[in-house]
Amino acid sequence: MRICFILNPTSGTNRTQDVPALLTRYATAAGADFEVQATQYAGHAEELARRAARQGCRVVVAVGGDGTVNEVARGLLGTAAALGIIPRGSGNGLARHLRLPLDLPGAVQRVCRPTFQRIDVGRINGRPFFCTAGLGFDAHVSKMFARAGTRGLSTYIKVSLREYRRYQPVPVQLELNNQVLATNCYVLAFANAAQYGNNAYIAPRADIQDGLLDVCLIDALPLTRAVRVGVGLALGTLATSGAAVYHTSHHIRVRTEHTLGFHVDGDYVADAAEFEVALEHLALEVAV
Repeated sequence: MRICFILNPTSGTNRTQDVPALLTRYATAAGADFEVQATQYAGHAEELARRAARQGCRVVVAVGGDGTVNEVARGLLGTAAALGIIPRGSGNGLARHLRLPLDLPGAVQRVCRPTFQRIDVGRINGRPFFCTAGLGFDAHVSKMFARAGTRGLSTYIKVSLREYRRYQPVPVQLELNNQVLATNCYVLAFANAAQYGNNAYIAPRADIQDGLLDVCLIDALPLTRAVRVGVGLALGTLATSGAAVYHTSHHIRVRTEHTLGFHVDGDYVADAAEFEVALEHLALEVAV
């Protein structure tokens, strides 16, 4: 079984480790037939993953954060290769949902002796996501976070608190399950997996193999509700807290008079006024 490790050298907050050397050490100890490729620019991981799949690699491993995982997984859609993950980011949402080891030696050992399963894949305006996508405040924070200059949970919290004082909800029209809902959007999250990352559970009941997206709507976020949302995210109780409204669907449309930013797997993409969100059932194989 040939394995290709695709390493994002800029992922993570601990960049003093010689990750290629450690990958080589642990994968050799596990008896793997492997190669290591490093990304050089945004989007490169997708290209490398597609090439590795064409060359017959059975497992193509994203070594990085959720953005790297998204790129590698995009490159593997429609191929015979499975996605592996060595989590090296600040959130590691998909790795946590799949209960993969978060330490480097354990993650390498697991991916070198994997079992396989298939998972659902979401798309928002044609852009694949594997963990979560969303509109509103979380997308706005992801945009500001990318500009912050530093990574990590503490930076994300600082940016979130700063932007909370500024952000206002936007009216939207939400179409799903043969219903049309006129509402405000502070956060509109589409969850394939249960969490954003860092064990922040936006959709604790989400099942990554059920053919449905869990849709979480928060129409406003005054301070008292913000506290309940924060506690619910941390404890995995948001769905029962009364602070958010949930739906499940495999196809959602959203329209708004004012453009909204959207993110996929924590990375801001663009602003738009119309969104189409759909799910592809069991469209990606993963090594777990």
